[in-house]
Amino acid sequence: MINIIGAIISGLVIGALARFFYPGAVQMGWIATILLGIGGSLLAGLVISRGQREFHGAGCFASVVGAIVLIFVGRMLQMGF
Repeated sequence: MINIIGAIISGLVIGALARFFYPGAVQMGWIATILLGIGGSLLAGLVISRGQREFHGAGCFASVVGAIVLIFVGRMLQMGF
């Protein structure tokens, strides 16, 4: 239960940082921000592990970069690219 609460809190912080550093306005609610932060952390962790069997947790900076990439991909999909 503590892990879930920790993931929600860190997802909120990482998602808020990604929205802050992304150029332009990012229109999304708090739940989407939390999911964005959690997804950014998972994306960064997968990139850092590079196919190894064990999953490595990404650092805060890598997680924010992963969340920014997810914002970019989401906007590209909305535009039809």
